[in-house]
Amino acid sequence: MNINYFFIFFSLCLLMILFLFKPLEIKQHVSKEVPLFTISSFTMHELDSNGLVTLMNGSEAAKYANRYTVQKMQYTDNSKEFMANMKANSGIYKNDMVYLDGDIVYIREDGLTFETQKATYNKKTSIAAADGDFVLYRDSNRVVGEKLKYNNSLERVESKNVKAVYQLKESNK
Repeated sequence: MNINYFFIFFSLCLLMILFLFKPLEIKQHVSKEVPLFTISSFTMHELDSNGLVTLMNGSEAAKYANRYTVQKMQYTDNSKEFMANMKANSGIYKNDMVYLDGDIVYIREDGLTFETQKATYNKKTSIAAADGDFVLYRDSNRVVGEKLKYNNSLERVESKNVKAVYQLKESNK
């Protein structure tokens, strides 16, 4: 047998393999982050030597490596002079920061309240910030605006595009 026939046969086999066999398709699977644990209808207490520091509860929560995600979140910070309570449809607690989303109501112990749709709260500095429209009120005083920054420790409010309605008390002299 001639060696040329061998190479022709070998070349035909390689061409058949090239055109008849499809390469193996390897599907790439995008890995989804999996929570370490999930709980429903919970209350979390953070205590120190002075008593209750933080209270957080919700209808459902998941713990990931670096954060908690909570549905129907209610977060109370009792670590400063005035206790502050925040309620939201959902929230993320990460590194002493609370990120709130949906129907947020912030209520301070002395009656100061604001409502917004998206906010953050820094536990270390006691600063609550709302990026969108908000309504802030206390008693009959009312403020409407955008981009609220409220410092609970200094009792200082910063905002943009403000419209305020407030009541002045007359002093009796």
